[in-house]
Parts: sequence; structure tokens; C-alpha cells
Amino acid sequence: IRTNEMHNVAENGIAAHFQYKENQNQNGQIKTWWNDKELEEWATWVRDVFENAGDEAPEHVLESFKLNLYQDEIYVYTPKNDLRILPQGATPIDFAFDVHSEVGYRCIGAKINGKIVPLDYKLKTGDQVEILTSKNQRPSKDWERFCITHKAKSNIRKYLNEEKRSKQLEGKEIWERKSKKSNLHINYDNLEKVLHTLKYNNVPEFYQQIGMGTVNVEDVITEIKKRLDPSSGVGNTVIVATPTKDYSEVARDHANGVTLQDGSDVRNILYHYARCCNPVPGDEIIGIVTVGSGIKIHRSNCKNVAELTNKVGPRFVEMNWSSLQQGEFIAAVRITGDDRAGMLNDITNAIVQYNNTNIRSVNIDAFGAEFEGIVTVYVKNIEHLNVIFQRLQKIQGVKNVIRYDG
Repeated sequence: IRTNEMHNVAENGIAAHFQYKENQNQNGQIKTWWNDKELEEWATWVRDVFENAGDEAPEHVLESFKLNLYQDEIYVYTPKNDLRILPQGATPIDFAFDVHSEVGYRCIGAKINGKIVPLDYKLKTGDQVEILTSKNQRPSKDWERFCITHKAKSNIRKYLNEEKRSKQLEGKEIWERKSKKSNLHINYDNLEKVLHTLKYNNVPEFYQQIGMGTVNVEDVITEIKKRLDPSSGVGNTVIVATPTKDYSEVARDHANGVTLQDGSDVRNILYHYARCCNPVPGDEIIGIVTVGSGIKIHRSNCKNVAELTNKVGPRFVEMNWSSLQQGEFIAAVRITGDDRAGMLNDITNAIVQYNNTNIRSVNIDAFGAEFEGIVTVYVKNIEHLNVIFQRLQKIQGVKNVIRYDG
């Protein structure tokens, strides 16, 4: 429950408060600058710009705001003679989205003063605009080229991004189902490599085209199998499949390994684990919402998180590991100490003799009497990794053991 004054302030901002501080005339009407209809429409437009920004980058919102702020205006009318104020150079697309987002989404054309015109027609003051719609219409990326208002551009981008994400998820499900049925096992990194040879830019784009129905999945599977076979002689790059799953593949195979902080899982959300910090179950994690690639999951203390947050703004989500994760995850360990005969053997034994831990790679360099090494291992969770740390720290000559982020 709120008073009229409280409602007006809540809806229109603190400036509305001043209309209650002015004197009334003899007819009981409030005399205030806020009764200026043009000013009120301007304030409504400013509020609308920011309310419809969605997940758009702040710099895009500011650019559109400034563009619209300093342009001259035109005055056009609906078929019912309702006045609409738009920037100079506005088109029927701008008019349609000014009426309502659904009208904009379904716009197929316009009648100006009774005559049909193309969507890139420049409206002029005095025009009467009737928008023609179809339930089968959808926004086109080309619309962004000739619409100029922030409201139109923002709604078009929002629609196209949502459609893109939907098609990527749909394509991902189709790919996983058909590749599994065809007994094709390939990890994310190798899939991206082989897709480059097939003229795809990246995996998300590949998923999107599958979802749009422009890719014959069976043909792609056949081509990938040829490239996995060294004897086929197809392509310049032969990808060798390894029976040991790498970090990214395990992460995808166990999509129920993480949940959003509200408890919902990410089974139907396109996401990847960040290779810069290699989170493992037990780490505090955070998701960065990326454009076109879903959510990228980082360790909360990853050095790249702060930088990414500055770039993408507040597009991040809190995430937790669920209790259902399984499999193995890659973690890298940096070891330094005094070099001696048998050091490499002691390091590998300390790792493999605990819980049959598998080593993915070892890279050790000696500098005089000291050494530095990076060992990449497969672990089940953070507790597993901590035990590895403890065992390495007990080795004679080892001075420092830390998590390596690359």
C-alpha cells in the first residue's frame, strides 16, 4: 500500500517529489515544471532506455543514449492519431519497437500515409505510420543497420542472442546424441581443432548451425572419423584420440557436477570450465556469462576473474559444486627445490603411489643446483589434490609446492 506521492516517486524517480512541493492554483491543480508534458515524456524515455538495457554492455547503452539524446526529433502518428516522438532518421522498425517489443519482433512492413514502404524508409514529421505484422516474422540482424533508437537496437540484440543460445543448446544435444550413437569419442579441444579443418570457426558456432538445421551431422561425423584415422591420409592435421579423458571432456561428461547457487543445475546451459585456472570439485567457483559461449566457470580467486568482470560488467553468476560430480579433473602443480639425482623419480612416485593418481605431463628444468617443475595430474577433487601437495612437500630437497594456474 502506498500513497499517490509514493507511487509517483517510485515510478518516475525523486524528481516527481517536487510536484508535491509546489502551490496549487485556484482550481486545485498543481503548478510545477513537472507538469510540462514534453519534459515528462523525455524523463519516461530516459527511464525506458535503462530499463530495457538487459544484459547489453554498458558502453553500448551509453553510446545509444548519447546518439538519441542529441538528435533532432520528428513527430509521427499512429493510425489512431496518437503522437509518437522519434529521433531524426528513425525508420518503421524504430516506430514498431516504440509501440511495443512484440510489434517490433513481428514487423514485416509499414504503411506510411496509406502507402506501403520498405523497412529502411526514413520517417518524416507528420507521417501516419501503420505497422504490418506477421506471427511468422522474426528480427533480422540486418535490422540493426537501419534502425537508430536504443530501444529497437537493444530488443533486436536481445532476441538474436537468446535465439543463438537456444540453437546452440539444441545443436549440442543433437551432436552429443548422434556422436554417442556413432561411437565417436572426441574431447572438446580436439573437436575444435578438427572443426577448423572443416571451415567452422569454433564449437559453439558448430552447435548453432546444427540447431538451425544447416549441418548434416552424419557427414561431419564421417569426416571426423577419417581425420582420427592416421591411415586415411585425409587433411593436414591428424588428431589422435587418447583413452584418457582430459579436463574439458570430463567436465562435459559430468554436466551435473556444478549447480547455480540457487540449487538449479546447468545441465541445459551451455558452459565450459576455464583452462586458465582449472577448477576442481571443492574449489570456490564463479561463472562468467560470455557472449556466444554460455557460462565459463573459473575458480573464484582466478587472476582473470577481476579483469573479465571489468570487461563484461556484472554478468557473472555464483555457482557451487553439487554432490553428484564424479570422474577426474586436471590440476597443475608447480614444484621448486634443490636438484639432485633421483628427484624426478621421487616426485613421480609420491604422486602415482597415492590412490593410483595419473600424471598427464611432467616438465622439469634445472638451473644450477636448483630445479623448477610443472606437473599436471588428474584428481577427483580438492582433497585429492591437497594430499598430493602434502606428499610432494615431504620429499627431500623440495622447497615449495603451489597450485599452478598457467
